[in-house]
Amino acid sequence: MKQEFIVLKTLIEATGHMDLKGFADKVNLSPNQALHQIQELAKDGFLQRVGAGYGVTQKGKAALKAFKPVAKDNEFRFYYGLDNSSDHAAESLAQFYSAIKQVRVDSLEFHLYRSDFQNWLRDVCKEPDVADEFDRVAVSGLKGEALRAELTKTLDAKYGVSELISVFSG
Repeated sequence: MKQEFIVLKTLIEATGHMDLKGFADKVNLSPNQALHQIQELAKDGFLQRVGAGYGVTQKGKAALKAFKPVAKDNEFRFYYGLDNSSDHAAESLAQFYSAIKQVRVDSLEFHLYRSDFQNWLRDVCKEPDVADEFDRVAVSGLKGEALRAELTKTLDAKYGVSELISVFSG
């Protein structure tokens, strides 16, 4: 995971005032490196100035949610049909997005129309609004690449995952 994500995660987890040196030590950077990371995150809209410090924006919170791993053994495993597993699994919403972009469309159709995606989003990820959006996609009856495009569009609308992956992966 990139250092930028660690900086963002540490900022949101901080429970009180922390000086730059203490923060830099916590994220294993020099004070100058930590300040640079904070400024870059602010420039990209993940942080904003709050008084003498910084606060995490909605965009920053979405990034944290998208990359937060689900509880152990609750990852989403993609199948092509009953007893026909794929090599794709997702331990976070960002990985889920990436898998949707890569897995064959018959897997997307299999899971969406059985409500597997919706149940995982609702019960494991605690994202009922996104699950409801996937329900709406299911009602539309889309198939093939149009279905893939609509699922990724839905996740992007909520989290901006495509941008987040380019910023925080690696």
